[in-house]
Amino acid sequence: MFHFAKRHHTARRLTLMTAAAGTAVLLAAGPAAAHVEVESEKAQALAENVEISFDAESESDTAGITRIRVVLPEGIAPADVTYGEGPKGWKFTAAGDGYTVEGPAVKTGANAEYSVVVKQLPDAKELAFKTLQTYSDGSTDRWIELDKSGENPAPVLKLKAAAPGATPADPSPSETAPPSTSPAPEETTPSSSPAAQAEEKDDDGGMPAGAWIGIAVVVIVVAGGALYVVRRRATASE
Repeated sequence: MFHFAKRHHTARRLTLMTAAAGTAVLLAAGPAAAHVEVESEKAQALAENVEISFDAESESDTAGITRIRVVLPEGIAPADVTYGEGPKGWKFTAAGDGYTVEGPAVKTGANAEYSVVVKQLPDAKELAFKTLQTYSDGSTDRWIELDKSGENPAPVLKLKAAAPGATPADPSPSETAPPSTSPAPEETTPSSSPAAQAEEKDDDGGMPAGAWIGIAVVVIVVAGGALYVVRRRATASE
């Protein structure tokens, strides 16, 4: 009787350990979610005077967001973008390839929400806005990857097809936009926020998500086999 109880306890421990290990591995392998959201009520190709809203989520527990640098997608000129609204005290500055909105740090842990107005959207299916998000401690999050499965995806605005009869407006003179004084996101190597640094440290393990999932499956199969053997021995000893 004692041996049966002991084997039953061992089997229960194996079951709990297997579930915990599988859960931990799967959580570690999960893809990162986008941390800058973009939306518009007039998200339609060739639509004019379109207000686009951005929500830059805070990734830091110790510093507030102070600056957001955006590289505009092809088809939108900096001269065709004006500032809508944003955090108190923030200002909009056009650059050669995009724009910057910056000002006093928002409250630590709070998102930075702002909007811009675009003269006309291009005839496209979606628009990617590569974004650099800087904090009061100097750290920067880089949301610039165009691969949707990447760790740091750029915010993407999907567009409906153009309305019948819609045509491109005359482009604004390119010389109205001042030259960019900031390097493009691909050319910079800023430090990440504390939360992003933690994610990068975890990612340095060297194995992709698929490998971690494979390990989880192996762990579950092996533990299941061990549990089956223990139960058979327990039944045989009764």
